[in-house]
Amino acid sequence: MKKIRVMEMIDRPSLGGGQTALLLLAENLDRSRFEVVVSSGGEGPLAEKVRQKGIAYVPVSLGKRLSLTPVRQIAAVLRRNEIDLLHTHGGIAGLYGRLAARRARTPAVVHTLHGIHYLHYRNPLLRRLYVLLERRCSRATDRLVLVCQSDLRLARKHRLAPEKKMTVILNGIDVRSEVESDHLARLRSELGWPPGSPVVGTVARLHRQKGVIHLLRAAPMILAAVPQAKIAVVGDGPEAGRLRREALKLSLRSRFLFLGERKDATSVLSLYDVFVLPSLWEGLPFVLVEAAALGKPIVATAVDGVPEILEDGKTGFLVPPNNPSALADAVIRMLEHRDEACQIGETAQRLVPPRFPLRRMIEQTENLYLDALGARTLGPV
Repeated sequence: MKKIRVMEMIDRPSLGGGQTALLLLAENLDRSRFEVVVSSGGEGPLAEKVRQKGIAYVPVSLGKRLSLTPVRQIAAVLRRNEIDLLHTHGGIAGLYGRLAARRARTPAVVHTLHGIHYLHYRNPLLRRLYVLLERRCSRATDRLVLVCQSDLRLARKHRLAPEKKMTVILNGIDVRSEVESDHLARLRSELGWPPGSPVVGTVARLHRQKGVIHLLRAAPMILAAVPQAKIAVVGDGPEAGRLRREALKLSLRSRFLFLGERKDATSVLSLYDVFVLPSLWEGLPFVLVEAAALGKPIVATAVDGVPEILEDGKTGFLVPPNNPSALADAVIRMLEHRDEACQIGETAQRLVPPRFPLRRMIEQTENLYLDALGARTLGPV
């Protein structure tokens, strides 16, 4: 049986939600049917993780300015690797990858939108341009995957692709791994967090989307109510400088901690007493399911796919976006009412992860690939 050669492509070689989904697919697709190659815009943590798992990695150049150069390069990579199906993740990879697949005559193309980010661009002309580009690219796309029902509704509203091409595949995670208590004690000591000192935190790319500025503006209210608390952010991104300057203006230097991008992000998350996700928009964020799996009380903004994960008042607290006061009130409530917070965390741990199994995501994706290839599938399966 000839294996189907699949390329999973994403723009940035960092470790965000889209990259997490890509890694899970690359590692867990049925090796008897599929042979996987991963591609992204250069070297980085993603490339390192892919190679550690023994999966082929091909760096490509994906500039932000529109150009045909990436299209030609990616088309050559697709032909050289004899790719049967290209699966692109996110906007830039989706644009260049799908155009390249058409040039290379790649038999099948799947594209996943991990949140429809361009609908939130401030420039209305750019929003309109990217909607038109998505519609155009959909002609060279066999299947368009949305990661939550709210994104499917948006895709229909903006007519991003024909109805028959669109489908929802919920993100799935493997929650079997646990962090050893001895390791957590050492990590807490390294970070300088005294035992008993409550820690509020997030794990997020420092981009406008994630709304970390609103957590920062909520911080003075939280710290006034719970003076012994610390607030921590794991992640990096284009807003890092602005956020650090804002923290200095608010005199939060030693109490609002920027920990940068970390390979042990899950371990740091395990130390949080309250997990916060103050996003302005989302797809279906992996990190909320991860926080729930660890039994963390969660405060998150009620945007897009977030209410599809959390039930307000039962498995977390949902607050409006762009509202530091509401965010602060919910966090303070969790810190001051520990019994209630523990109950919400335990309920989330019991109810949320089983609704997002990794096996379902993998099986649905494998079936989608075979369906997209259709009669062109190579050999018996």
